[in-house]
Amino acid sequence: MTNVVSEGATARRTGTPRAELALRTLISAPASPDRLRRVLEQALVFTGAAFAGVYVRAATGEALCLSESAGVPRTLYGLRDSYRLAGRSPVADACRTGQAVWPEPEELAGSADFRRMPAQDAFFLAALPLRGPDGGALLAVTGQPAGFGSEDRDTLALIAEAVACPAAAEAAQGGELPPDAFSLAMDSGRVEVGEHILDLFGIVRSGFDGKVETLLARTEPEDLPSLMSVVEADHMSIGERELEFRALRPGGPPRWLRLRGRLLPGGEGHPARLVGTVADASAPRPGVTDVARVQRLAAALATAGTVRDVGRAVVAALRTPLGADRIALAELENDRLVVTVLDPPAPQAWPELWRLQWRTEWPDAPVRTMPTLAAALREGRPQIWPAGTALEPALADVGPGGLAVLPLPAAGRMAGACLIGWDRPHDFGPDERALLTASAGLAGQALLRARAFDAEHELVGMLQRTLLPRRLPELPGAEAVARYLPATAGLEVGGDWYDVIPLPDHHVALVIGDVQGHNAGAATLMGQMRTALRAYAAEGHPPDVVVSHANRLLLEMETDLFATCAYVEVDMEQGSAWCVRAGHPPPVLRHPDGRTEIAEGEGGPPLGVLAQADFPMTPLRLQPGTVLALTTDGLVESADTDIDEGLARLAHGLAAADPSRLGPVADLLLTGAGRDDDIALLLMRYDGMAVRPLRESWSVWRVPEAVRHARRFTRRTLRSWGVTEDTDAVLLVVSELVTNALVHTDGQVRLDLTLVDRRLRVAVADASPRTPVKPTSIGWQATGGRGILLVEAVSAAWGAVPAGGGKQVWSELVL
Repeated sequence: MTNVVSEGATARRTGTPRAELALRTLISAPASPDRLRRVLEQALVFTGAAFAGVYVRAATGEALCLSESAGVPRTLYGLRDSYRLAGRSPVADACRTGQAVWPEPEELAGSADFRRMPAQDAFFLAALPLRGPDGGALLAVTGQPAGFGSEDRDTLALIAEAVACPAAAEAAQGGELPPDAFSLAMDSGRVEVGEHILDLFGIVRSGFDGKVETLLARTEPEDLPSLMSVVEADHMSIGERELEFRALRPGGPPRWLRLRGRLLPGGEGHPARLVGTVADASAPRPGVTDVARVQRLAAALATAGTVRDVGRAVVAALRTPLGADRIALAELENDRLVVTVLDPPAPQAWPELWRLQWRTEWPDAPVRTMPTLAAALREGRPQIWPAGTALEPALADVGPGGLAVLPLPAAGRMAGACLIGWDRPHDFGPDERALLTASAGLAGQALLRARAFDAEHELVGMLQRTLLPRRLPELPGAEAVARYLPATAGLEVGGDWYDVIPLPDHHVALVIGDVQGHNAGAATLMGQMRTALRAYAAEGHPPDVVVSHANRLLLEMETDLFATCAYVEVDMEQGSAWCVRAGHPPPVLRHPDGRTEIAEGEGGPPLGVLAQADFPMTPLRLQPGTVLALTTDGLVESADTDIDEGLARLAHGLAAADPSRLGPVADLLLTGAGRDDDIALLLMRYDGMAVRPLRESWSVWRVPEAVRHARRFTRRTLRSWGVTEDTDAVLLVVSELVTNALVHTDGQVRLDLTLVDRRLRVAVADASPRTPVKPTSIGWQATGGRGILLVEAVSAAWGAVPAGGGKQVWSELVL
């Protein structure tokens, strides 16, 4: 490698001798699992890069996978674990062409691969090819305003040559391990260890089965939580982690060991690996294991998702080990301390001023009332006051025997404070002071992260609640219930939705859908799609047209997301229904005799995929007592369950349930459901209408005597229904509405009469979308405009609704 670096440097400028010397030293040193990472760290030291990573070909040869990295997490710059070799990315371009790629920030901003930008306004990226039979690329990122200068580019070229050196590649791929090194496969738990590590654990090579559990079984149980925070990939980002733990020894005290580990992300063809070293750290140490306490606190804070979780972790890590009588953790909001965790939580355990400021569960005290605390927050470092120190009552009563105030700094600001108090005089040793200082830094970072998570969680949760129906409408001849369960991971918000839309003539539309993704963008698009479907349904379109319009709308939004949905329009009078599916699981029917059916009709593609798409309608027949179930794929499909198997399980659950109580049925169907994805469930039991309306329709001819014909049809219909009273008022309404339609519109005009329980509805539909306007005043000489006023005068209610591109003007009269 020395020759490789020297020969590569002869043709370059002389501004990189220190980098060249450092690389020479690294490559000539004995092989170790972390040598490649240390080579990459030189890019951080000598070029000001924030991130440097090596991408190598996957086993399939179709992708470039991240093998090793140094610096900040790659996610801050939107970098991926792998890139397609045939795709358009700087990594793939450098590997394919064999030339270095130096894209400008403007190019990255317009690239789909780098849309998740960091907080900075711009960043610069460099991709250099790796020489060798397998190829690959070195990727470096910097946020410096000037980007990578000429000397930086020479240094990166040196590093690329050092990375491509066979010795470094051998170390990166996990060649023969040094005696104190290990390599753990995160998917299988298989671990390769050097001879020295086996000696430290007291295991002979012939008796070692290669399982990490075998080593963990010889660990002090008290140290297992902090050790598992390193061994479990979910709790460790790309970067180095160091901790100390105790290994049990037969017939002797535990031995302290020091682990240094680093997680290498997996890619196509190879799993993620934890590599590092384990060394003897059994030097004399005090009986109080403050290092272990900090490690346990760090492990607990790594999994703390909310502000309340952070407070509980701090209390659990400090109160009992320190023998404290009370601990309070509070967020700092402007000039007030908002307490999030108190231990003990009872008000009588805290000073009188705190009780005066109690808000619901815990106090909310102004900092100005505690000047000593305010001074500690300004200084930004832990303050410790022994017993007898003169403090204001609000603090003195927290710790009469001693008080520690830990400001919690994070990201250049003060996130909050932690107060620890003792009732009996307490001696603060140097180890305890170090423990408190370390705990304050950990808690501050965790509190800031949890506060951001809480705020975003509350925002998207409010968004989700706002966009979903607050309650379902009462249906004529049916009952409907719905359930929504968010995924347990992440922000617990997604694009699943449901809706029940009442339509004219006792029709009801049942809708369920799922927008791709689990974020606020998916939830926002979900709200837009739900609103659009409601609007198209209210216009009177048939189900296939409603879904087609929604598909066109989603395409015009120019979003990368797509959606699936199932739309079922039910005629409550006839018990018939039409179903349209757009890439969504089919409805499941439970018939009155307990038999179930999966309505596997023909469906169309998801919404937002194809501009020219057909959405065929499938007829459904509902007998009284039939239950119709619509759900999203989170209930019927998972990584372990095929969708056909999931639908069969849903059908079996419906068959075994009591349909008379839909709420418990919905809860039963969701019992034991996986929570990797959002779940929406909509159930409707069709009972049939107790009183079916009487209906008649008449197509009005455009002839001079059209109104007389409409009146004759109305009189004949009322006589057949046995209606003899108020006929003059009904005929007046028919005359005015039909006349308005014939005079002010073109095209077909239809008269509909509906009688339900002594309430008569007269509706006239035409092809014009313009709604009639009631005049505000009419002079004595006016010849028109009185018709709508007459209709309003004799009607119990009247109005106009869209209908198939036109409108329907209606009037209801109580007979």
